[in-house]
Amino acid sequence: MTGTNGEAPLALDETFLQDPEAVYARLRKEGPVHKVVLPHGWETWIVTGYDEARAALADPRLHKNGRTLEQYMDPEVLGDGTDVFAEALRAHMLSSDPPDHTRLRKLVNKAFTSRRVEALRPRIETISDDLLDAMAARAGEPVDLLDTFAFPLPMTVICELLGVPAGERDDFRAWSTTVVSDAADEEVRVASYAMAGYLSQLLAAKRESPGDDLLTALIQSRDADDRLDEQELISMTFLLLLAGHETTVNLIGNGMLALLRNPEQRAAVRADASLVPGAVEEFLRYNGPVNLATMRFTTEPVALGDVEIPAGEFVLVALGSANHDPERFPDAGQLDVSRPAGGHLAFGHGIHYCLGAPLARLEGEIAFTRLLARFPELRLAAEPDELVWRNSSLIRGLERLPVHLT
Repeated sequence: MTGTNGEAPLALDETFLQDPEAVYARLRKEGPVHKVVLPHGWETWIVTGYDEARAALADPRLHKNGRTLEQYMDPEVLGDGTDVFAEALRAHMLSSDPPDHTRLRKLVNKAFTSRRVEALRPRIETISDDLLDAMAARAGEPVDLLDTFAFPLPMTVICELLGVPAGERDDFRAWSTTVVSDAADEEVRVASYAMAGYLSQLLAAKRESPGDDLLTALIQSRDADDRLDEQELISMTFLLLLAGHETTVNLIGNGMLALLRNPEQRAAVRADASLVPGAVEEFLRYNGPVNLATMRFTTEPVALGDVEIPAGEFVLVALGSANHDPERFPDAGQLDVSRPAGGHLAFGHGIHYCLGAPLARLEGEIAFTRLLARFPELRLAAEPDELVWRNSSLIRGLERLPVHLT
């Protein structure tokens, strides 16, 4: 059924996007590695066991080079859309292998420092409070927690950090939502090129008028005589904008939904704010913002568990499944904000571990602390089975999260 012994691969339909854990639980019982067909038609191997997922994320034989990847793509699936992403969007760290990845990450690390992230704490607190004030003015009606809080908080933070003008932020939301979705290739291409074109203009403006922001720091960042070229700058800004808000939007949305559906856990966090940092880790494990890690591929046979994946195959690591593996996390299907933190793979593992993890954690800690304190009686304004998850194999996030504030 799942392609590990020559059978036809398991076809995953749209119901998989609404409840991936139902599929993962079945697959984990049969083994840690399976061949599947994703809802948009791509045939790939999927890694569902924790130990195998962790090993795959750090295995240098699983490549990520975006330019090399094209030669393995099936033209019958992609049609004429083999250039879904502009060339300028293929050069970021998530689509590169060493030595390119090593060089890119070293240069970005010089600009994206822990000091710069921690210095954002007062500003993130202010942004959170302003958004909560605006929500409070609508206390008599249901509000969408994503639109009113979970999206504008990290989008404002990452745009201010990079130096993106406020008037452009709604465009970025539309572009990024399309880019990470399972939309048609043409839609993804249009959104990708629009984003790349805007970023090219923004870089030119920053060169003329440098500011005290991350984008200016990226332009000026160098290691000896090495620096980011134009394509790399566009790609890096694209990645930081996309990952810099998508992760936190869905950390907040998914985490708050988990609390609303587990009132005893919400009561525990409200009673003891010191539980919030650990609770954030549990939200990341329990229903993290990334379902499937970005595409990898083999250039030689690779053994994972008792399965040998041939050369020239796609491989996806199911972070959501690994984080629910009962062999690693007892009672994995239960939300437990007092669970010992650490060990989850929500931010990946190995050389591609998420650069923005400290920022996402900081934003999550502030968001949950202030949201629960401001609206202690927050409750769902819809039945759980009425909630719809986004049409994305990559991102795990709701389309809307309607709530009553009191």
